[in-house]
Amino acid sequence: MVSYRRLQATVEAALRAPKPEPHHRADLAHALHLCNEDLKNFLFYPGPKAEDRQQVLSKEVRLPNAPPTILDNQDAEIALKLSDDFHLNEVDCVSLLVAAHQEWNLLGREPLEVLRLSAGLWFTERRALITAMQLMLRAVVLDEDLDPDFVGEIRQFIEGLVEAGFRRRLISLIKEINREEPAGCGGPGTEPYVMDARGALVLRRNIAQKERLSISQCLVLSCLIVRLDAQEAKEIYSLLKDCSTEASIINDTVKLQVSYTIMFALAISLLSDALGGSQEVGSVLSFDPVFRREFQKQVMEVNNRGSNEGFTGVIRFVWSVFMMLTTGTSEEEAGTRACLDWACENNVFDFLTTTVLKTAAYQNDDEDLIFMYDVYLHKLITSFLSQSLGHGKVKELKEMAMIALDTYMHEAKDPLGDDVARAEQQALQAQAKPFISLLDFISEVYQREPELTLENDLLWNFVRFSGEDHTSHLTLVAFLNMLTSLASNEDTAKKVYQLLQNKTIRAVGWQTLFNSLNVYDQRFKQSLQITGALLPVFQVGDARALEAYLKVLKKVMEVGSEAERSQWFPDIEPLFKLLPYENVPPYLKGALRNAISVYVQVSPAMKEKVWRLLEQYDLPVLAAPIVAEGNIQQLPSQAYDMTFELNEVEARQEEYPSTLSYLELLNVLMANEVDNSDRGRRYSGIFRFVRDQVFGPFAQRAYADPVEKWKLVVAALTHFQMMLNMYQLSEDEIRSSTDHAGVIENGAGEEMITISRLPCAELMKDLMSGKVIFRNIMSILQLGVNTVSEERTSQLYGPLLDDSIRLCLQLLLTAFTKDTAFAEYWRPVYSPIDVVLLHDIRQIITLLEYVRYDLSPKIQQSSIQIMSILSARMPHLVSVILETGAGTSLIEDYAACLEARSLDMQAPDSPDDDTGSLILRLLIENLERPAPNITHLLLRFDVDRPVERTILQPKRHYSCLRIILDILDSLSKPEINGGLHELGFQLMYELCVDLVTSPAVVDLLRSEKYDFFTKHLDSFACEPLPSRTDNHSLRVSSLQQRAWLLKLLALELHVSDIDIVSHRDSCRRLLAHLFLQKPFAAEDEIMTSLLAIRHVPADGLHKIKVLELLDILQFPVVETRTEFPQELQSLKAELKVDEILDTFATVDDGGVYHISERGDRLIDLAAFRDALWQEYRQLEVQYTVLGNVPRQLELRDAIQKLLKWSWRRNKNLEEQAAQLHMLVGWTQLVEVAISRRFEFLSSRSQILFEILDACVTATLSTDCSLKMAFSLSQVVMTTMAKLQEQSMVSPGEGESTDDVTYLDLLSTVRLSNSACHTILSKLVASILRPESSEYLRRRQYATLLSYLHYCQGMVNRDLPLSVMRTLLLEDRDGEEDVEIEKLDRDQSELAHINFTILKREATALMDLVVMDATHGSEVGKAMAYYVLDALLGLDHQQVFLGQLQSRGLLQSCLTDISTNSYQAVLLPSLESVRRLYTLESEMALLLRVGYHSKKRGAQALFAMGALRHLSSCRALNVVFTEDAMSEKLMKIEMGLPSLHDRQHQIISPILRLVLCFTALVDSSASVEKGQDEVVQEILKFVKEHHSLIFHILGNEPRAAQLSDLEEIQLVTAILSKVWPCEDALDPAYTPALFSISQEYFCQDSDSRNRFVQHILESQRNPELSPAERESVRKMELLVARVRCNLISFVYTLVTRRGLQLSFSHPKASGGQYVVERQRHPTLKLIASLLHQTTLDLETALNEKAILLSKLQDVNELSRHEVDEVIKAYGEHDPTDGAESIRKRRYLAMVEMCSAAGSRECQMASHVFIIEQSLEILYIHFDNRSLWPQTSRGKYEMSDVDSIPGRREEIKSLCEKVLPVFEQLEKVDEKRVGRSMKHIERLVRTLKSQILVGFPSEFL
Repeated sequence: MVSYRRLQATVEAALRAPKPEPHHRADLAHALHLCNEDLKNFLFYPGPKAEDRQQVLSKEVRLPNAPPTILDNQDAEIALKLSDDFHLNEVDCVSLLVAAHQEWNLLGREPLEVLRLSAGLWFTERRALITAMQLMLRAVVLDEDLDPDFVGEIRQFIEGLVEAGFRRRLISLIKEINREEPAGCGGPGTEPYVMDARGALVLRRNIAQKERLSISQCLVLSCLIVRLDAQEAKEIYSLLKDCSTEASIINDTVKLQVSYTIMFALAISLLSDALGGSQEVGSVLSFDPVFRREFQKQVMEVNNRGSNEGFTGVIRFVWSVFMMLTTGTSEEEAGTRACLDWACENNVFDFLTTTVLKTAAYQNDDEDLIFMYDVYLHKLITSFLSQSLGHGKVKELKEMAMIALDTYMHEAKDPLGDDVARAEQQALQAQAKPFISLLDFISEVYQREPELTLENDLLWNFVRFSGEDHTSHLTLVAFLNMLTSLASNEDTAKKVYQLLQNKTIRAVGWQTLFNSLNVYDQRFKQSLQITGALLPVFQVGDARALEAYLKVLKKVMEVGSEAERSQWFPDIEPLFKLLPYENVPPYLKGALRNAISVYVQVSPAMKEKVWRLLEQYDLPVLAAPIVAEGNIQQLPSQAYDMTFELNEVEARQEEYPSTLSYLELLNVLMANEVDNSDRGRRYSGIFRFVRDQVFGPFAQRAYADPVEKWKLVVAALTHFQMMLNMYQLSEDEIRSSTDHAGVIENGAGEEMITISRLPCAELMKDLMSGKVIFRNIMSILQLGVNTVSEERTSQLYGPLLDDSIRLCLQLLLTAFTKDTAFAEYWRPVYSPIDVVLLHDIRQIITLLEYVRYDLSPKIQQSSIQIMSILSARMPHLVSVILETGAGTSLIEDYAACLEARSLDMQAPDSPDDDTGSLILRLLIENLERPAPNITHLLLRFDVDRPVERTILQPKRHYSCLRIILDILDSLSKPEINGGLHELGFQLMYELCVDLVTSPAVVDLLRSEKYDFFTKHLDSFACEPLPSRTDNHSLRVSSLQQRAWLLKLLALELHVSDIDIVSHRDSCRRLLAHLFLQKPFAAEDEIMTSLLAIRHVPADGLHKIKVLELLDILQFPVVETRTEFPQELQSLKAELKVDEILDTFATVDDGGVYHISERGDRLIDLAAFRDALWQEYRQLEVQYTVLGNVPRQLELRDAIQKLLKWSWRRNKNLEEQAAQLHMLVGWTQLVEVAISRRFEFLSSRSQILFEILDACVTATLSTDCSLKMAFSLSQVVMTTMAKLQEQSMVSPGEGESTDDVTYLDLLSTVRLSNSACHTILSKLVASILRPESSEYLRRRQYATLLSYLHYCQGMVNRDLPLSVMRTLLLEDRDGEEDVEIEKLDRDQSELAHINFTILKREATALMDLVVMDATHGSEVGKAMAYYVLDALLGLDHQQVFLGQLQSRGLLQSCLTDISTNSYQAVLLPSLESVRRLYTLESEMALLLRVGYHSKKRGAQALFAMGALRHLSSCRALNVVFTEDAMSEKLMKIEMGLPSLHDRQHQIISPILRLVLCFTALVDSSASVEKGQDEVVQEILKFVKEHHSLIFHILGNEPRAAQLSDLEEIQLVTAILSKVWPCEDALDPAYTPALFSISQEYFCQDSDSRNRFVQHILESQRNPELSPAERESVRKMELLVARVRCNLISFVYTLVTRRGLQLSFSHPKASGGQYVVERQRHPTLKLIASLLHQTTLDLETALNEKAILLSKLQDVNELSRHEVDEVIKAYGEHDPTDGAESIRKRRYLAMVEMCSAAGSRECQMASHVFIIEQSLEILYIHFDNRSLWPQTSRGKYEMSDVDSIPGRREEIKSLCEKVLPVFEQLEKVDEKRVGRSMKHIERLVRTLKSQILVGFPSEFL
């Protein structure tokens, strides 16, 4: 079946704006072309066919444009049932069933439910077609703002439809739908119920009647476009007779509306035709004599069938006017007169007034249609009065009325005593009735449309005519009521006032009113002066006439001009004089008080006058009792007061006008109160009267008119509401108002009692204890939504009932805001209202169900707000709802309310009045509450089991989730629904973030059915923003929507599990749309684009979408402070504007700011206005005294300008916040995409460059605020870090193979030099931007550091050349050499470019960085120092070093280290830790200087006295204690570094800095010629910190930490350099070095050194983590370096100090070694070191060989083998299994090269140790003192034996070293990668000496 909902949406889109967009017009034209035949055959559907039925029975149906559809038994039965119930074609029923399956997911539903849902969908489609047609008709007839050309096109189309029989089809449809048959409203055997869109059961008959009403309205509108022809007019008249004959028409609202709509269709057509029509539509029926004759005959046919005669009588009257307006023959004139006479005799005016105009059905009808009906009734009246026949008839009716009601003619007769006279009286009154009804009819028409009275001289002439010669109060009252209706605007009110003031009409005027009031007052006073006399009877006629007069007065004063009405009635005292008399009818008292109430608002003085006169004249609420001797006694008899009048007078009459007017007058007085300081004491008695006498028993009273009942309720509730809103009690007053405040002493008791009886306190006590007011409120509310809805549309008191419900809910809402504060002091007697409601949980459901009441948005809003409050107070609210069985209905009600709001054609005035926004905020607020909560319930999560296991099916269940997804899917009417769209996106984000709802919601959004992420990214994310001037609020909302969408996209990329195919495909689609210029639709094309296609640079015609989103953000926003009007600068101080605005308190705290629903702090315009006017009033007194009037006027004007400025400021702040919010969302999206999902894209470096370049460029823009620059700098930092990471862990891009090459290791710079030049230039400019902050520069410094590290050009700068040479020269040809040379040239060029750019801005850059280094925060200082460190690393020309020296920064660093490091180490606080990091950065800078330009930097530092500063550093002397160790453990738990770690952060850099000065020491010169100054300073440092050095060198039982080993390495390096230079060779450190040598020189298996033991244990443990394995490798290297330092020290002593080592330690007699004061290393220990180092060298060589072998075969390794390599040599476990094999191989190659480099460093250390050890052995073997020599110069065995034990020692040493020599001889120089010739010579020499000395043992 054709879907008409799309047609409806197209029509709505085209008609929404006054001038529709061209594409909307084109869409409408296309849609109308497609549906032309459907509109011509309006709601016509093919009937059943036997062949189609047989096809369905066969269960294989061929639908149009679709493959065969296979049905099961249930589907076939349902399709046939649909065909039978609705008289539809069977194949169409199958199409309907298929559409229902798509709409609702009918799988698993009951057959009856499927049938009802399918039927509901059919009715929905019908309704859409009717609505689309109705909208087009209304656009032509009623929409005056629409583009005339566009309206002309629609009119032309509709005219074509009418010519094709459209209107006759409408007439027949109205008849057909009403029939009891399948094609109508159903019949016997058909299913009576259908399910609507929300899944609720609805009677099919009700739907059919509503369709009839809509079609009838289409009929009316069509008559105004194309004139009726004769046949159509007759058919409509026959239709009217048929529709109006039903007996239930008066009680059935819809049928009554159908009947009078048809009546108006015909009446309007006749009047329009008679009046000549317009230029577009001319007269038709007026010139058709045949029709005039036939229709005259038809309308004069009389058929007494109930209301039929009433509607046909109206048509007779209209026809008579039609005939008057169109000249005809004398015969026609006679017929016209007869028709008019019949209409007047049957009083059609009374029928129109009572049966149509005053009915609830008419008053609740469509406003536009009612206006149109009233306009044509106005035309009917003026046409009738303008014709002589009509004027004569009016005169005749008046004369009949005056004669019939002449009181003088009938005053002698007593109708009560004579039945004949009574009948005659009734007949006479019946004769007068038409004229009175005519006046009532005119009153009813013009009171709704007062504009029609303007310039209507004909009407006012009739007014003057009808106002004269009244003989009865009945006609006078009717006349005055007509005046009341006519006085509906300022002009007509003035005209009525003058009409009665100037005595234009005899005996009718204001003087008559006031004279009558005074006369009666005098008469009553005279009667009271006579003892025992009764008050005279007040004549009913006089009372009614005075009541009518007072109504006119009230209306005139209400709508009259404010400037004039204060002068109209200066003396109002007569209005009060009759109030105290008991014989004055209550309705007259009511009229008097109603008239008095309008004077309250005239002026404050008049209000006080009303209060004074009211207290003087009016009845008391309750007569005061007599107080005698302290006891209260009752009055001797009942006094006449308001209570007596209510209970004894009005209650007997069942009418309550006096009480009602009294309450309304008091409410008006209360609403105009200015001083609320008395807390409502003035109204205490009145409040109790209202509570106990009016509102308490209102349900038990009898009422003649139900309208009056609900007026009383509204007045009472309004009184209570104002009591709560106006009067606020302080905490002390609340505490004092409790019923159990304690014993009251002295005079304070009376005051406390008074406070406890304040109306506000009493009202809250009633509500918090569930007493009379609470019970009555709940009894009103428990009428239920269905009852209230029905009575609202069918009863005249419906609007009042509506107001009562609204006030009840608002009263509870107000009480909810106060009850917790009261309950804090009033417990346990009084409880919060939610606790009271829990006594009967049905009350809670009653309150919540009013969200279904769609006739009043205010009631829905109140119900939603109550739901919000209860959900916050009741954690178990969901259980309460489910317990009552109301869960499903509430879910559907909230969804229906939200859907209705989304379909509105007009935006709410404020978010607080937006039901849709309230619902969405309710869902957002409750989401964070424990599950299951209201959000889970309303979104249809499964609350009967764990919520997180829910599988969402929004298509199957009608819920808020379905509506929200539909709203976000279409994003229609953004100017109306922008707020809903924004909150909808926010809700989706919050649902996706929430841990409970995230899995289900994210899966739903990424599903193919919704494809939420990519669809919205393509649809509106990159659309241009709305104009700021055209629709600022939409612009802000659009930015907020995009912000939430971008956050959603970032979340999707973040949480997706790449191992799941659907997640992976969703991420790939999203990345393709974001980072590719032309994303592909097909999945395989997406994969191709992601993994193979080269990225097209964005400098072409189109940018990638992620950069388009950034472009949207870059627009200037006006800065509100700088926009302050210049002309007001001089007045700011006087009005204290800055003082008012600088206090950031909110309105609740006495400030002028409020927090918006988005969280923005905005100026509250009302509070700001009040604050300015308060300042102005203080100045006004001063300027009044001075007579400076111009200054006062200037200040007044300034206040208005300031308010306009604050309004603009709020708008700008909202836009700034929205812009920043979207930028935050964009930042999150880019960062997540780059950091987590970027491996799916190719050409990553190019994309990163484009993002980096765009972000840095954006920060340079003048439109970029500081906050935006801060967010963009985060993206810049992340992008630069990712670019660096990509270069480190990824191979080159764009290769089609999985192989990696060694050239990838040579350079990490994936960008061109020009791109790098662009980045650095813009980055430096961004750092130097004028508007900046330290926080921003921190991130910019981090980016600069990352960039400089990126430009270093190699994966590992420490990678030895030998390893690279081995890799590159192995099986390579000359092409690689060319590439290497090119890479070298590019690298050199890039370094030169970087230095040139930095040098160009050196001065400005250094000024800024040095400023941050000296005056910034600790973190800022650290970053600045690291930047200086990096700049010095590029400073080959000493540009930056010179600037540093000139600024004295280095001296400042040295001073800072010496003075502040102690506290930083000792104090365990966050601030100290930050300071410690700053010191660490300072020392890093000093180290860079120390090693800069060979010795120049060290010399500069030494010249500054660096060593003296370092020596004075107290942090070096901090000693570990037991407490310090416990503090270490404690601080580790707190997340702070331990004392040991903090001290290491200081000690290690200082030792490195000292070590750098040893480069200035020439060891040989120092030893030979004496110490120089550098050596002296270093030795001085060493001696001053001997405790530290001994602590480092000591072998205390501590854990093996790298930091300790590093310190040992540094200390031994320093001592090995300078200690041998000591002249006296102070033994202070020599024993310590010798002692530590004992540990490090022995073999590892014999060593007790904790580091060596840790290495051995780790090697035996195969389960080490990669991090632990890396730590062991570093420890091995450091141990080797410590050995290097120690052997170097020993070698220096041996060679330059002549130290001679013994073969072994001497032994005592018992075989134990002799304990010496200073144990030197022995030759045997040197041999052990040589042996261990040779083993280590061999191990390193083997590992290196294995690594090189794997490197050469890396492209042959499987993925598993590659992962094993990464696991073995990497620092982290392999994590991402989705990475390509090429990347994994590259990572493996990088890790293996790093490991090979580490081994290379170890081998260098091992070679050095071997050389030094061999040198020592050679020296001792060559030493003549150790080897006895013969006279022949040869060694003899006998000579060796001459020394006791020497032979065994030498033999043992030789046995130990010979195998080592043999092993060293086998070492291949190529394997080692360095020259081994010296070692070979030493080995050969030593070996030959051993063989010569011990030939027998070793040959």
